[in-house]
Amino acid sequence: MNISDRRRELYVHREEKEYTRSQLGLRNGQDKPEIWVACNGIIYDVSESRLWRNGKHYEHWAGQDLSEELMDAPHSEKVFARFAVVGRLKK
Repeated sequence: MNISDRRRELYVHREEKEYTRSQLGLRNGQDKPEIWVACNGIIYDVSESRLWRNGKHYEHWAGQDLSEELMDAPHSEKVFARFAVVGRLKK
């Protein structure tokens, strides 16, 4: 486990904020100003990324769980390490 993985894990456990898929869906860059995405149960705030302007990154839309889509991406989930963790996606 690298440092950013550990930091992200500690943050989520400390905060223990959980959001439903509906709540995540509202953070799509259109309905609310926040732009959030989820991956493997963790929700990230990608609002500051120029690559997620207007809630879209290539063919991916914000406000969704991107875990399955990440399998086809040219990068791993480590790309999310630069973004703030908002909480966990409620199961």
